[in-house]
Amino acid sequence: MDRYGPFSRLNISHTELVRLIVIVSLTISCVVITAVSLSANIGTIYAQLFYFPILYATYFYPRRGLFLAGICAVVYEILAYVYLFPDTGILIYTTGQAVLFICIAAVVAHFTEKVNASEARYRSIFETSLLGIVLFDQNSFAIRMTNHHLSQMLGYTPEEFSVMTLPQLFVSKEEQRKFFEYLGSSEDVNNFETQFFTRNQEPLWVNLSWRRVGENQVSGSVIDINQRKCAEQTADENYTRYQQVTEGSPTCIIITRDQKIVYTNPAFHHFSGYDAAELAGKDLLPLIHNDDKADFRNISAHPDQQNGKTDKVEYRFLSKNGEIRLAAAFFTPISQKGETSLLINLVDITEKEQLKERIMQDNERRRDIMSTVAHELRTPLQPIMGYLNLLTEDPTAYGVTDETRVILDRCAKSVDRERQIINQMLELSVLDAGKIPLSYSTFSAEGMIQSIIDAGGYETKADLTVDVPKNLLFDADAGKISTVIESMLSNAVNYSKPPRKIRISYQSNASDKMHRLAIQDNGIGITNTQLDEIFEPFQMPDSGTISKKYDRIGLSLSIAKKYVQMHGGYISVDSIVNLGSTFTIHLPKTRSMGESV
Repeated sequence: MDRYGPFSRLNISHTELVRLIVIVSLTISCVVITAVSLSANIGTIYAQLFYFPILYATYFYPRRGLFLAGICAVVYEILAYVYLFPDTGILIYTTGQAVLFICIAAVVAHFTEKVNASEARYRSIFETSLLGIVLFDQNSFAIRMTNHHLSQMLGYTPEEFSVMTLPQLFVSKEEQRKFFEYLGSSEDVNNFETQFFTRNQEPLWVNLSWRRVGENQVSGSVIDINQRKCAEQTADENYTRYQQVTEGSPTCIIITRDQKIVYTNPAFHHFSGYDAAELAGKDLLPLIHNDDKADFRNISAHPDQQNGKTDKVEYRFLSKNGEIRLAAAFFTPISQKGETSLLINLVDITEKEQLKERIMQDNERRRDIMSTVAHELRTPLQPIMGYLNLLTEDPTAYGVTDETRVILDRCAKSVDRERQIINQMLELSVLDAGKIPLSYSTFSAEGMIQSIIDAGGYETKADLTVDVPKNLLFDADAGKISTVIESMLSNAVNYSKPPRKIRISYQSNASDKMHRLAIQDNGIGITNTQLDEIFEPFQMPDSGTISKKYDRIGLSLSIAKKYVQMHGGYISVDSIVNLGSTFTIHLPKTRSMGESV
């Protein structure tokens, strides 16, 4: 970096100051030598001495060099006239020399300005280029010059570059060896991709090109391609991960283009029985069951229609060995290698459907068994009930004592309890089969609740609070809703702890679409793990010991749930262990379209 020194109001660099001193010194020396030579009448006047300051000044300062040439010509002519007048021949010669000073200075200034303009353009391009530019020696590889962009790119200052060699920038020794090999071939090289070290010793991907501009000088351009190479590496890594995911995915993946298969993963090979070579370039439709081909062709041609659906689309496929397999298909338009393609994901649900069918068959058999068992159990109960009633109604005629009658009453109650259980089993099996219709009517909710309380004698068993509007009407199947409320109330009373406190409340407002009838108790409560089980048949909200204590078998809640679901509603439960439970019946205020009346 050149230094500047203040002179009056001008900032003159040290280099310019030295040049001015040299020009002035040469000029004064030429004038003095010429004056001494003329005054001493030494002989030949060496006018060529004036060319030293003139050419020097004109080279560095073309326009100012012309002024200096003019001054030197005038001084030279004055000295000649002072010392040589009236020698006409000599005076004409010196005048010609003076004119020649100016002419030569003009020629030199003209070519110097052209050279400077060309150099200025070159330097402007060199400094403002968007490429990094480096000049280096072919033999020593020493860096002679770099532009500002290369300094910004790599972080080195021009001074640091000046003491470095180009091979020092290479990250890889192998790339450095290739560079030496290419440079030794004496050929210009373009687009040599390699990595350079930055000043922080971080690798930077660059595109290096060079050509020889002199016998030993080489000019190179450096382009920063780090972002592109990093993006390519990221893309390669993503593609590798994508391959790993697709190859190892348990989901079948198919990519088609123009209805032709371009990719299938191993999961689909296992699913279909075909390998990749057998499927590549083939049409997928021959693998679809004939009954599903039309729909599959339509969806695959317009996948956007399927994307808006929430339900999966299921198709039957024909495997290589002729087996029919079922899969849920999902279609997604994608762009692969710049071309529109279709990604098809298949989930094999063959075994799931087979399992579902087996479960349905098992449930059907279970209902049949339950119905048969219930009928078989109910048949012998009829005569038992008849004989017990006969003995208890007329004990004197049959010689039954009071002690024996107490025992017979207990037996009658147990048999009646058994009959109720059998009836619930029959009812549940019929409900599972979906064979019970609804008979809608409009009735008073408060009146129904009060009738249930009176019939069951619940007011004598617990402290009951009923908070239900007297004008509240339900539009539902009165018999089935009565069964639901009676089951909820019975459970609340039986599972509450003394003093039993039961509250029945209506919690809906006019804007709600559902009636909400809540039955709250202070019973034993239900754990979170049991909440999902209490509505299943033969499941109790407590342990087996407590179930026996309360004489429950867990069918009433299952029947209540199914009755409410038949109306389009549901039952929710909130419970805290040892504090109590709240069962809420959610019942639609308006009947569903198409329901029976």
